[in-house]
Amino acid sequence: MKRILFCFILIPVYLFTATAQITTPQIKAGFGVDADLRSNYFNGFIQSGNDDWFVNGTFGTGAFIIDTTGAAAILSKYSTQPASKKVPFFRNMRYDQFSVVNNKMLIDAIFIRDHHGDDSTVFASGSNKNGMNPSTWTTPISQGIPDKNDILDSYMHVRRDGVNSNDSLWMFGGVSIDNTTGNRYFDFEMYQTDIYYNRPTLSFRNFGPDAGHTSWTFDASGNITKAGDIIFTAEYGSSSLSLLEARIWVHQSALSITPATFNWGGQFDGASAGAVYGYASIVPKTAGAFYTGLQSVNNTWAGTFQVVLQNEVVTSTYSAKQFMEFSVNLSKLGIDPILTLHEPCAMPFRRILIKSRASTSFTAELKDFVGPFSFFRAPAADIATDFPVLCQNGVGRIWVTNPLSTSLYQWSTPNGLILGDSTGSEINVAAGGTYYVRQQLMDSCGTTYARDTIVVTMSFACDVLSGKPTDFNAKLNSQYVHLSWKSEERSPNVNFIIERSIDGKRFDAIKNLKTNSSGLYAETDDISSLNSNEVYYRLRFEGDGMKTTYSSIVRLYIPSVHSKLLNIYPNPVRDVVTVSVNLPYASPVKITITNSIGMVVYQKMINSRIGVNEWVIHEAEKWSSGNYFIQVQYRNEVMHKQLMVSHK
Repeated sequence: MKRILFCFILIPVYLFTATAQITTPQIKAGFGVDADLRSNYFNGFIQSGNDDWFVNGTFGTGAFIIDTTGAAAILSKYSTQPASKKVPFFRNMRYDQFSVVNNKMLIDAIFIRDHHGDDSTVFASGSNKNGMNPSTWTTPISQGIPDKNDILDSYMHVRRDGVNSNDSLWMFGGVSIDNTTGNRYFDFEMYQTDIYYNRPTLSFRNFGPDAGHTSWTFDASGNITKAGDIIFTAEYGSSSLSLLEARIWVHQSALSITPATFNWGGQFDGASAGAVYGYASIVPKTAGAFYTGLQSVNNTWAGTFQVVLQNEVVTSTYSAKQFMEFSVNLSKLGIDPILTLHEPCAMPFRRILIKSRASTSFTAELKDFVGPFSFFRAPAADIATDFPVLCQNGVGRIWVTNPLSTSLYQWSTPNGLILGDSTGSEINVAAGGTYYVRQQLMDSCGTTYARDTIVVTMSFACDVLSGKPTDFNAKLNSQYVHLSWKSEERSPNVNFIIERSIDGKRFDAIKNLKTNSSGLYAETDDISSLNSNEVYYRLRFEGDGMKTTYSSIVRLYIPSVHSKLLNIYPNPVRDVVTVSVNLPYASPVKITITNSIGMVVYQKMINSRIGVNEWVIHEAEKWSSGNYFIQVQYRNEVMHKQLMVSHK
């Protein structure tokens, strides 16, 4: 790492370098920073109260942060299926974002088990460096990596030191490697864009507009007008964390401005010596420690998921210096969004890429990487209703399909009618109209995080069904819809009229039936000529005296030869998910499910048949809560859909 300093800041930076770090065990914002992963256990002794990454049977008031869903199944699979040791996975925070636990506001957390040994999530040997545009980084199809640079597991957690948005914002990071000899160098790089690694093309996508990054901008007074990319560089020596340097991506001209919330640290590195954009080091305005870091001692517990070494040995403990942990006070450093942008619920970054580096220089060759993975990405509100068409005097329900217990949902309508409270994850409505939901991540945010809209139509030609007929059902099979229902009505004056619609609003009668003696009814509708991606059915019941009642509406998706619609349910899923797709030909199908950082969590080849195919996947119970992507490859076509897993 470069230690050349501009002469005009030599004295201030020397003071900060001397006092910035703490290398003894600490508890920061209620979280243990002692190179150990156990809650209620600090500095080698059992004690109640400190939070940490995992729990190891030590009881107390301290909480563990990482979701451990499926841990036993994963460890068992390591024994029965040794190849699974090479499979990466991740786990999110076990609490909803912005939850208050032990008087601390938990923002987000993640644990990632990386590839190890030969894989493509490494930088190709050569000149890949920090300041380069990610579009120029090169990665191999498969390449071994020195064990001293091979990242095994990585950790990240952000919380506030209190329950208010203006309490100090702390970031905690951790990383474990295979070889513990010599110095080790890591970069935790945080992006504003949704950068991702495209494994098929071995390239990075969706990077920022300023030489591959997003730059910080300032007004003439030094106030931040836009947040950009950040990098924390950690250097671990033979005994402890020897340096942690913070840098932000800026245009070189920004160095002439005096920032309002931090000072420039004297370093600037871009893609080359004359780069216009680069990473500039920053230091706090006030003296004193703002980060801490340590390395594990021998036989430190390796966490609920244990650790898989490069030689595929699974062990329950870390050796000395194998796990490294650090913390940074982002508020003291001057990059807390509440201080810089005055937004209580804004976050300083969206994605994280963790890298190992060959030597101390910031411009040294990059080696291994983990990610990029999402952070601070709460599920945006998605709403649904079970009554898109409401009968007169009827009541329908609209709800948020993916609610967060910490979010505030506020409903409104310009032309409908909400019954009761308009705040909460669901409402009851008594009239057709357009209904809106506005999501705030906390009730103190004030700013809107997400919105969603749904339209409910009103039918004045129907009454709520009075128990006859019952069990109205529609099921798609290739180009035919099979409809069925029951009725105890035996009067010869009763008619059952099947009505069909392609928009859920205008219905046309397609069949008229009289009662039968069995009370069981089944009809088939040929939809091969319909020019629509969906179809709606309802049953009109005309009883004695010509009183008319209607059933609930059933909606079906219609995959065509050129548009075979993929359907998954339930969504969100807790433990078991069903994949459904209608296919015109029998052919092998490849199902692949990846998590939000592109890691494959499920993959299988299945033989399909003509018509509707349904496959049940039980592995979801082992996955962490979060967003996943399902891909169904059929012949030369690929279908995609997003899947949400929630164990709450």
